[in-house]
Amino acid sequence: MRVTVQYYAMLREQAGRNEESRETTAGTVGALYEELARVYRLTLPVGQLRAAINDQFVDWDAPLREGDRVIFIPPVAGG
Repeated sequence: MRVTVQYYAMLREQAGRNEESRETTAGTVGALYEELARVYRLTLPVGQLRAAINDQFVDWDAPLREGDRVIFIPPVAGG
């Protein structure tokens, strides 16, 4: 299936892109992050991230569907 992935902050730097359309066989948002972590050597563990599908926060076992927009949200420092 094809999904759109958006990257922010540290993940954007590590992946080298803001967004991509990606073909995946991952069945869940957690499996997708594992796939992306291998490909781009993402260093943030799941416990430090939030995941959203189509603008809704989801658990890591949430299923993916064709055309979903997935966002992984890393911790943000403020000041």
